Amino acid sequence: MQRFSLQDTFLIKKFKKLDRHQDEDKRTYFEIIFIEEGKGKHFINEFIISYNAGDIFLIAPDDTHWFEINEITTFCYFQFTESLFSSKMNLPDRSYWLHRIERIIQNPNLIPGDVITADSDKELIWQIHNAIVLEYEMAKEFYKHNISNMVSTTLSIIARNITRDLKPRSVSSRKDQHTTIDDILNYIRQHVYDRDKMKVAAIAERLSMTSSGLSAYFKKKTGDSLHHYIIMYKLHLVKYRLKNTDFTVSEIAYQLGFTDESHLTRIFKKYNEMTPKQYKTKEDEVLEDDITLTK
Repeated sequence: MQRFSLQDTFLIKKFKKLDRHQDEDKRTYFEIIFIEEGKGKHFINEFIISYNAGDIFLIAPDDTHWFEINEITTFCYFQFTESLFSSKMNLPDRSYWLHRIERIIQNPNLIPGDVITADSDKELIWQIHNAIVLEYEMAKEFYKHNISNMVSTTLSIIARNITRDLKPRSVSSRKDQHTTIDDILNYIRQHVYDRDKMKVAAIAERLSMTSSGLSAYFKKKTGDSLHHYIIMYKLHLVKYRLKNTDFTVSEIAYQLGFTDESHLTRIFKKYNEMTPKQYKTKEDEVLEDDITLTK
């Protein structure tokens, strides 16, 4: 079976298993796993999920997972890195696409299990799956571009299904229910790109709390201030975009709600002891060195 290498951006593996299956290598890539037939249990991080034919799983590089198989199972793995979505691939409205899928692709198992809950979406993704396999096998002109766009569409559909399950309860359904730390974190992940919605007063209003009460509760539960957590989460997304896209520092500052490039640079350097441009240069050099080692 072909192994995923540093030069690969996309690889398909299809195989059958009769008993336990676990990835042999440490992963540096994402996987979309399609269960074509069979049933059993999927162990993902600390969760155990039953699986059946037709289920789809999204696995991040840091996830630990394996399958205990009850009935012979046919797996189809799509393995890919973020490089598949390089801006050189000319995805339409890349910034908007990143807004939709970024927190999902970094935290796909906030809600573990089959990632598609809507029947119509599941049917659509399996149709796209078939088209991707065909493009991959035929390898005709522009097939990499076509696969990139179809995987992008697949992730967008996965994102809307997971986001639907992660949406905070409405204000009306919140009566007589206490806000949890998960409510706050989910709100931040959903609205991190909107500067106004990231103000403490706006978060408190959305969660039916006072600003002081929200700040005190967050500090008690996490040991961190809400303001500092939001900054660090934004900087995490900044690093992701510097490493995996060709956006300029100015563009990233605008996308993530910083006043301007100088504001982002000042905050970034405070916590990372280097500027965003220096960070990007460093990461590009590391990637080039890794590719050279595999040649």
